[in-house]
Amino acid sequence: MKITIVSVGKLKEKYLKQGIQEYLKRLSSYAKVDIIEVADEKAPENLSEAGEKQVKDKEGERILQAISPDTYVITLEIEGKMLSSEQLAKKMDELATYGKSKVAFVIGGSLGISEAVQKRSDYAISFSKMTFPHQLMRLILLEQIYRGFRINRGEPYHK
Repeated sequence: MKITIVSVGKLKEKYLKQGIQEYLKRLSSYAKVDIIEVADEKAPENLSEAGEKQVKDKEGERILQAISPDTYVITLEIEGKMLSSEQLAKKMDELATYGKSKVAFVIGGSLGISEAVQKRSDYAISFSKMTFPHQLMRLILLEQIYRGFRINRGEPYHK
């Protein structure tokens, strides 16, 4: 399986980079995993609704350019389906079973993802009703993907 994580914005924090590198290393025996960073749009604090849409649309165009047409797209959205680790593992296993060997997980910018990206999405998941920094979500997502592979292989993992 080839997994791509498409994420808006550059990762700056050293501790997050170290955690991400650790999970990429652990995942290398299960799947090929790439991270594609797309540029984020500058967004002032007091942005109008139209301004927010414009920012999301520009980021969305960049996200869509990073995804090939034959890729199964899973977006991370607040309104997405909440899954347990076991349910995410099952979803990944089903994708592999049914020939979906290219999977992209999309992490939007601080304002979320555009309507165009939502339309391109094959499946939307939510990690929580809480809001997390999108840079931190990369690490959390990688850990859950790794956990999913371990679950599917019957290997031990912490509950």
